[in-house]
Amino acid sequence: MNILKLAIQKSGRLSEKSIQLLKECGIKLSNEDRKLRSVAKNFPLEILFLRDDDIPQYVEQGVADVGIVGFNEVAEQQKKVIVVKELGFAQCRISLAIPKDEPFQSLEYFRNKKIATSYPNILKKFFEEKEIPVEIETIGGSVEIAPGIGLSHAIFDIVSTGSTLIMNGLKEVYTVMNSEAVLIRNEQFSEEKNFILNKLLFRLEAVKNAAENKYILLNAPNSVIPEIIKILPGMKSPTILPLAQEGWSSLHSVVKEDQFWDIIDQLKALGAQGILVCSIEKMVI
Repeated sequence: MNILKLAIQKSGRLSEKSIQLLKECGIKLSNEDRKLRSVAKNFPLEILFLRDDDIPQYVEQGVADVGIVGFNEVAEQQKKVIVVKELGFAQCRISLAIPKDEPFQSLEYFRNKKIATSYPNILKKFFEEKEIPVEIETIGGSVEIAPGIGLSHAIFDIVSTGSTLIMNGLKEVYTVMNSEAVLIRNEQFSEEKNFILNKLLFRLEAVKNAAENKYILLNAPNSVIPEIIKILPGMKSPTILPLAQEGWSSLHSVVKEDQFWDIIDQLKALGAQGILVCSIEKMVI
C-alpha cells in the first residue's frame, strides 16, 4: 500500500501545532514520542520528525514526500520544492534590527555595515536587489546578542512579539519577509501519492475553514429578514425557520471570524435577538 511520508519539526512550537493540526484532521498517530517516526493508524501517512532546517532538503531528495515547515526555511534553503498550501499558523516576520539608540532613516543605514543572521541567503538576495553593499556575519543562534558583543552593527532575524529584541537593547526597523507554516512537496510526485496528498489537503481545508468561520443563530422579525440576508449570505444563503411566535423567524448562517463583531452590531441594529455564536469543528464547502 502506498503511504505518504510527512516531515515535521521534531520539537518546538511549530511541531506542537503540526501535531495538533493532524489531530484536527482526524489522523491518529501510533505514538508521539518523536524519536524518529510515527505511523498513522487510520490514514496512509508516516511522520518523520526532523530538524526544521533539514526538512526542505529531505523533501527535495525524496526522503520525505511532503513537509510542514516555516516559509522562512524554504526561502533560505533554496531547495527544489513546491509550496502546496499556507497553513495559517506559526506566523512571524524576518526583520532587520539595530541598537535602540541608533537613528534610522532608511535602508541606506546598512550600507557597508556588518549584519549578523542565521538567514544569509535571504539577506544577501534582499540587499543585492536594493543595490546596497553589506557584510553578512552568519551565525547559528543567539543572533540578538551580536551587536552587544561587537560582532555586528545590526541583526536580521525572526521576530514574533519583539520582546527578545527589547531585552537585548534592539529595535526592529524593517521587515524583509513575512512567514508562516507551509506544506511543501517534492517536485517528483507519483499519481498514487498525489491522490493521498489531495485527501490530506481536503481535510486541511475543512479544518482551516472551520477556524476562520463561526456558526450563528438568531431570531428576527420577518420584516427585516431581507436586510439580514444581505448581511448574512452564509455559504449559499441562510437557513430560515419560522418560530412559534407569529411574524418571527430563526436564521442560521456562517460568518467570517474577522467580520464577526461588525456583523453583530449590524444585526442588533436591525432588531435581531437571541444571537448565539458557535465554533465550527469542521467545514466542508
